[in-house]
Amino acid sequence: MSAKTIRRIAVLVCASGIAGMIVSSILNHNGTAITFGLITATAVLCSMVATAVAADTARTTAGPRLLSPGAVDEDEAMAVETIVQELVAAGAQEGTVRDLVRHSVRLGRGSTQAEPDNLGRPSQPFN
Repeated sequence: MSAKTIRRIAVLVCASGIAGMIVSSILNHNGTAITFGLITATAVLCSMVATAVAADTARTTAGPRLLSPGAVDEDEAMAVETIVQELVAAGAQEGTVRDLVRHSVRLGRGSTQAEPDNLGRPSQPFN
């Protein structure tokens, strides 16, 4: 059953639960009104859980592969190292290139942590 279907059922249960609370309150059946309120609250919780599970499933099955925090994608790391080696072989300063990679990783993680680095004006322009 899809999350959309569960949400629709929850809305129907909530609407009938509210109607049941109103009618039972008018008839002075307080226990029945509380029962309808609990049923409505349960339907809302079911809707919230279905939405959370559907969002989590969509996030993990669609798009790029997500890694747990601290995990390293070895293929991507090898590709970055190859590019660094090519830039150094072309005449770039290795420290500057590695600092650029470090800053890029921080930017991708959304970190604002300031760490000392060697970034500055390169002594030789990149060609």
